[in-house]
Amino acid sequence: MKIFLSTEHHLHNPPFELIDGRVVTYFETPQRVAIILQALADAGFASPIPAPAATLSDLAAVHTPDYLEYLSNASERWQTAGLSEPVFPSAWPLPGLRLRSDCPRAAAGRYMFDLSAPIIAGTFTAACSSAGAALAGAATLLAGDRYVYALCRPPGHHAASAMAGGYCYLNNAALAANLLAQSHTTGEVTWTLRTPPVAILDIDYHHGNGTQSIFYERNDVLTVSLHADPAFEYPYYLGFSDERGAGAGEGYNLNIPLPAGTDDTGYLKALDQALQAIADYAPRYLVVSAGFDTFAADPLGSFALTTAAYQAIGAAIAQLGLPTLVVQEGGYALQELGTNVVAFLRGVTSVC
Repeated sequence: MKIFLSTEHHLHNPPFELIDGRVVTYFETPQRVAIILQALADAGFASPIPAPAATLSDLAAVHTPDYLEYLSNASERWQTAGLSEPVFPSAWPLPGLRLRSDCPRAAAGRYMFDLSAPIIAGTFTAACSSAGAALAGAATLLAGDRYVYALCRPPGHHAASAMAGGYCYLNNAALAANLLAQSHTTGEVTWTLRTPPVAILDIDYHHGNGTQSIFYERNDVLTVSLHADPAFEYPYYLGFSDERGAGAGEGYNLNIPLPAGTDDTGYLKALDQALQAIADYAPRYLVVSAGFDTFAADPLGSFALTTAAYQAIGAAIAQLGLPTLVVQEGGYALQELGTNVVAFLRGVTSVC
């Protein structure tokens, strides 16, 4: 299994975030990558390959030009205006409000949907590096590799085409899936309308609202997500089971919301449903948004998964027999994070 690393991830290290009105230490810390790398090395996995950063042209495949311009300049504009980093929104343009102002504070509200995606001077560079790892992984699948892991940081599945949130700035999994889908359309194989060339399986604790929104009206990428029910959990406004896609994408989105306290047995049962849906579509490639905040001890989750569950999850995914790119998302129980990632990847590669 080749492993691609976002080498500039450490440039994104905000001093704090805001949760429920409280200033707290930033959970999505560079330490996460160091812990995973050490666990991979101890387990005998191949040394990670430094990935080139994604270019603006790469990013424009799923993100809007105005959003990319904002991300690339947000910190500089903030500081020029005499404001102290990190960049945080203080007001949002809800329906009925006008988008006329483009001052730094107004722009933050336009392009950031919560208070968990602060921007500092190194954020955009780090995000481009993270996206580059996912794109390198996708290119490796196209070259014929069976399983690839992209150790992406910052994560990406909450990032929409023109919105940051939930620690996410650029949607790594969506960029990878789009590359796989677009590359496949130039090949010799003709796919039927009901058979997308790519499926995304999101197993992070939180719903991948950004990924869903990017592909919601497309029929070349099937999106499937298991996550905490948005009736009680972030991101609250997307992730319900009746969201099935729209227009050409109707029927290409499947959400499986789960209750608080979901354990190994309950999760694996729901995973069977998700994998059956993917098998029914029979895509050519699979992208897995792999979050480990489903773990029982995670400070940002309410599920009760054990380390053993992750190897079972990985093995079940491998049974699909698809070329698979694993893209790192969440996971904040630092003591067990590396062990959980290794267990999952061992499961994925167990049927090689």
